Amino acid sequence: MASNWDELERWMEGQQLPKGFEVLREPDWVERFVRRMMTKSLPEIAGKITGTGAAATKESKLYLTVLYKLPPGADRDNVRLFVREDALRIEGLPGGKSESVKLPKLVKPRLCHAVVKAGELQVKLKKRQGLRKVHEHLIDWD
Repeated sequence: MASNWDELERWMEGQQLPKGFEVLREPDWVERFVRRMMTKSLPEIAGKITGTGAAATKESKLYLTVLYKLPPGADRDNVRLFVREDALRIEGLPGGKSESVKLPKLVKPRLCHAVVKAGELQVKLKKRQGLRKVHEHLIDWD
């Protein structure tokens, strides 16, 4: 697979790209772009693409549940959970490691319930609703 990327990189170097498309010559940018597109189109495998694959997600109409298998030796006093709208981060894992898990949908970070059962961290998050309110505002005309 690496040789295919090398061939693509050599081919891109020889192309005369229009102005503004120079970014396509940067393999890191292309890799991030492909990773983002795969994550959006296949959210159930997003954890396997971006992380260790220890996380799985379940989705209902209102909630998103992340199941993360804690590694052996995880200490309850050290493990900490941080939640953003688009990802969560688990810190304090054995060896001073941390793990980030991309979420397939946006969530409300403050509405979270986390519990460890049988060595698995279960994080239940409330999804952000897709409907956005629209407000009409007055316009001042001079």
